[in-house]
Amino acid sequence: MSNTVDYIVVGAGSAGCVLASRLSENGKYTVCLFEAGPRDSNPWIHIPIGYGKTMFHDTLNWGFHTDPDANMLGRRIYWPRGRTLGGSSSINGLIYIRGQRQDYDRWKESGNPDWGWEECLPYFRKLETNDLGAGPTRGTRGPLNATSIKTGHPLVEALIRAGEELGLERRHDFNEGDNEGIGYYQLTTRKGKRCSTAVAYLDPARGRANLRIETDAQVTGLLMEGTRARGVAYRKNGRNLALRAAREVILSAGAVQSPQLLQLSGMGPAGLLAEHGVAVIKDLPGVGANLQDHLQVRLIYEVGKPITTNDQLRTVWGKAGIGLQWLLFRSGPLAIGINQGAAFCRVLPDSPTADAQLHFGTLSADMAGGAVHDFSGCTYSMCQLRPESRGTIRIRSADPLQAPSIQPNYLDSDRDRRTAVAGVKYARRLAATAPLDALMKREFRPGGEVRGDDEILHFCREHGATIFHPVGTARMGPASDREAVVDQRLRVHGIGGLRVVDASVMPTIVSGNTNVPTVMIAERAADFILEDARTV
Repeated sequence: MSNTVDYIVVGAGSAGCVLASRLSENGKYTVCLFEAGPRDSNPWIHIPIGYGKTMFHDTLNWGFHTDPDANMLGRRIYWPRGRTLGGSSSINGLIYIRGQRQDYDRWKESGNPDWGWEECLPYFRKLETNDLGAGPTRGTRGPLNATSIKTGHPLVEALIRAGEELGLERRHDFNEGDNEGIGYYQLTTRKGKRCSTAVAYLDPARGRANLRIETDAQVTGLLMEGTRARGVAYRKNGRNLALRAAREVILSAGAVQSPQLLQLSGMGPAGLLAEHGVAVIKDLPGVGANLQDHLQVRLIYEVGKPITTNDQLRTVWGKAGIGLQWLLFRSGPLAIGINQGAAFCRVLPDSPTADAQLHFGTLSADMAGGAVHDFSGCTYSMCQLRPESRGTIRIRSADPLQAPSIQPNYLDSDRDRRTAVAGVKYARRLAATAPLDALMKREFRPGGEVRGDDEILHFCREHGATIFHPVGTARMGPASDREAVVDQRLRVHGIGGLRVVDASVMPTIVSGNTNVPTVMIAERAADFILEDARTV
């Protein structure tokens, strides 16, 4: 290809792979997809349980840390983000969740009329092949697989029956618009292997003559002519290079790095840019603001029977057994990942819909992706679905290779604190409810001595961590909203030839995992971009 293409997509993650595939699909436009990391050739990417190996990988993972957070006892919290083709969809926990109808209707009510549940549902159906079969809310011919867990686990079965005792309905499909209930998650897997967006969207497109994929190429800034984006500067093999876009540049670098690139390129809060010597092209106060994330609080229990994944991973024979099961049949723990059990529940009495989510894992470790404990263990991970606390992403300097400041401000809201405490109490109620309580030997963490609300809140501050869902840092909204960064067609306000398409455009976080909603956003954006191209 020449030094000019029609579309440049920055970031080959959950959104970028979708865009590269859809924009190059008709053969009419040339597309270049940039990824700072390598190709997705590491075998641990493709084995579902392998994210324990990629969680701290120094090549496949950006390995960010937050700034010290006063609300979390001054701790710096580790934020893994994918750095390979597929982005975070190549290293995440594979959970297939859309969120609630109300999440999208809230986007619509905030000035984005094209983004209500009914408007988004056709794109959710378009993107998926769901093994539950066709239905009013399900698709069966899309690139991304939604795969049910076929083989039950005694711990998860006990969890489900305990949830039913507490009034939760057993669900087989959490993606119909109302996710309240308990059951097994569906996963983004295909035939026992991870189905990342690189696998689902990029692999079928790799041979197209009009698609160029640049790996190990970090975009360092946008090439601007006045208030129009004309291309990108990037660094590859130690060289500083540039590529121009005849039509548009699309940032899909995620909720951390899309706002960072905007700020480095002169779009963001004017005071911040001036502080770091960046010439202001457009004063956009919302760039890097409105950061939201799901804070997980993990309760760990010792199980009274050797039926956990800990037991299988602790011995050479156990590891060999589950490895052989995966190699021969693409089944077993390696084909599922860590979290199998799901619950969406109300932990505060005034919540109109489920306000907390449980990820139940049949193993335990000190932190997600860490080494398993030397006892039979399981994990109840609770997170608040709709946090009120807001944080920021801000550049630290004009150096594009320096990681930005990340300040999530977890538990900054009184409601967030009350929900965290109530979530821990709810998880304990589940663990103490028959038939689950018969399998629980002891509460390892936080431990029975932690009882009062103040003690529970301190535990949340001391051990709470990200569940890897940062969003909102380039949120969409009308031009009349000074804090909005993009319009509802995801064009940056006041800037030509530039869009942001990733989780950063979410006005508010969805009630669940963010990967599938991000894929939906990219599917919608691709249609917007192609529609706009036909009118020019």
